[in-house]
Amino acid sequence: MYAIIATGGKQYKVSEGDVIKVEKLNAEPGAEISFDQVIAVSDGTLKVGADVAGATVAATVLDQGRGKKVVVYKYKRKTGYHKKNGHRQAYTQVKIDKINA
Repeated sequence: MYAIIATGGKQYKVSEGDVIKVEKLNAEPGAEISFDQVIAVSDGTLKVGADVAGATVAATVLDQGRGKKVVVYKYKRKTGYHKKNGHRQAYTQVKIDKINA
């Protein structure tokens, strides 16, 4: 059984027991959270739309962290302009406990 959930502007295909990294959520490690935006659920047959209107996915927050550094380098030729910048995206690591369909 799997579900497709939406959080942080992205969609994730999850099954029970999966550990995924999603965009940062305001939750402490060890907290229980619920994803209400369930797009589809499959348990042999795919259910979408009104069939999954009340479906939720329960998860536990494992960790808060920041990803690897991405170097952003801006450069314009012949003008001497160059600028180096770095960015580390914040994430929340969650473990999927139960799919309630």
